Amino acid sequence: MNKRTMIKITRTLYSFGALSGVCGWIMLFMSGCMVGPDFHPPKTKAPTGWTGVADAPAAQFSAPTTGPAELTQWWRQFDDPVLTQLVEDALKANLNVKLAVAALRQARAALGIAYAALWPSLGASAEYQREKSAATAGQALNLYQAGFDAAWELDFFGGQRRNVESAKANTQAAVEGLRDVQVSVVAEVALDYIQLRGYQQQIAVAQNNLKATQNTASIVRQKATPGFDCELDIANADANVATVEAQIPVLETSARQSIYALSVLLAKPPADLLEQLRPTGKIPVVPAKIPAGLPSDLLRRRADIRQAEAQLHSATAQIGVATAALFPQFSLTGALGVQSPQLCALTTNAGRVYSGGPSVSWQIFQGGAIVSNIHLQEALRDQAFITYQQTVLAAFQDVENALVAFNKEQQHYTSLKDSVDANAKAVDLSIKLYTGGLIEFLNVLAAQSSLYTAQNALTQSSSSMAADLVALYKALGGGWETCAADEGNR
Repeated sequence: MNKRTMIKITRTLYSFGALSGVCGWIMLFMSGCMVGPDFHPPKTKAPTGWTGVADAPAAQFSAPTTGPAELTQWWRQFDDPVLTQLVEDALKANLNVKLAVAALRQARAALGIAYAALWPSLGASAEYQREKSAATAGQALNLYQAGFDAAWELDFFGGQRRNVESAKANTQAAVEGLRDVQVSVVAEVALDYIQLRGYQQQIAVAQNNLKATQNTASIVRQKATPGFDCELDIANADANVATVEAQIPVLETSARQSIYALSVLLAKPPADLLEQLRPTGKIPVVPAKIPAGLPSDLLRRRADIRQAEAQLHSATAQIGVATAALFPQFSLTGALGVQSPQLCALTTNAGRVYSGGPSVSWQIFQGGAIVSNIHLQEALRDQAFITYQQTVLAAFQDVENALVAFNKEQQHYTSLKDSVDANAKAVDLSIKLYTGGLIEFLNVLAAQSSLYTAQNALTQSSSSMAADLVALYKALGGGWETCAADEGNR
């Protein structure tokens, strides 16, 4: 007869109140065991490979690989010292990281409390009483008492040990929670930094185009002769200058807000990083190859998956805690002390008292509350398992989304680069033809507008490509290993 069958028999006997000698034999047979289900890591079927890796064109300049994924400090692959410093500072100062560290300390303290229940408890007491009543013939009597008392609950059915198991799993979940926060913080810093550099490069593009349109307007004025057509060309040229110039303040606002966001991620006032980050910088360069690893590796590397597994472990152990309440609780208790009507007599053997012995308690009837609590814990375990499955599927989706976005953005970037080259030639040619009087000025305006649009789109694509790579690194679970060794010192 296996342990699960014995538990069912005990539940049935408990429900009908037939707690007789049969139950005694069952309890003796189960002494020393731990009731409740044992936890086994869930088996999840992972894809054999990433679709986004297989679909990556061979000609693109940067592609994910199926090689081992070294993601400990992935941000260093961008070779940007400023980004590296921001990430390292954020991992030390970010408030969400500190909050996760505090949660980890809380879980470790709860584990200590759970461990303490496995050990005997020892207490000391001292008491003085002065009594006067009819029973003492009107005389005041003194009574001095001092002593020690001890108690030890014997964990025959493993309820306390299951509670320790659950607390251990909660501690591991807190560790993984800290790692997950680290992954998120690193990604947020990198994304805000990439956005900042992207806005700064868009500002530079707008400023260059502003100079070009101003130069074109100057050419129009030099070429102008009295007449309605010339005035129209001048007005169009001035409007083109104003349109380009109007884009700059909007981009400057976005750049400033990105600096503010980075400052807050580093737990600093919003304006603290203005002087450091205001100078224009380049968008981080995407490395040549990005290791994606295998989908099966993701199950062990993603901190949120590991956290969900630990939470499932904790919920499973709580079933054993609830099941142990079906069985009697055995304890050893004892007390040693002295009592005397005179304080000086406490040091003699005359007033010594002691007591001790085993005790047993059993919740015979509680209206089905214990069995209902077991069902409650089983439902919580099932919910934790479903959450684990959802987390795994979401992780696979995150990686595939990031891979397809990264691959397609590279194709987008290549096409935009060709567009910029072609539009630049068109602008040069249109200005020459206009100066020679061979085309109207509207052709120049159209060429310049197309060039500016293409250059701006190319800058945005460069920023998006770096951001997609950050999303891929985050989806792959990279970034937390760098601080895992420091958790015990926090």
